[in-house]
Amino acid sequence: MLPVQSRMARAALGMGVRDLASAAKVSPDTVARLERGESLYPRTVEAIRAALESAGVEFIEENGGGPGVRLRKAAP
Repeated sequence: MLPVQSRMARAALGMGVRDLASAAKVSPDTVARLERGESLYPRTVEAIRAALESAGVEFIEENGGGPGVRLRKAAP
């Protein structure tokens, strides 16, 4: 997950830094560090990614158009 993907995912979900930090069980400063592009432990990045995915985001890998995020379709 790239820093920009975290910011895009939070925006799509309407989540603030504190909301995401709480969901991922990390500090708000840790989320801010990730989004500034600082190095974090892989397990910390995975916890943040898992929290965003649980909230309804899918991560799109680089496929010629650049990495991104999208909201997951709601179950019928």
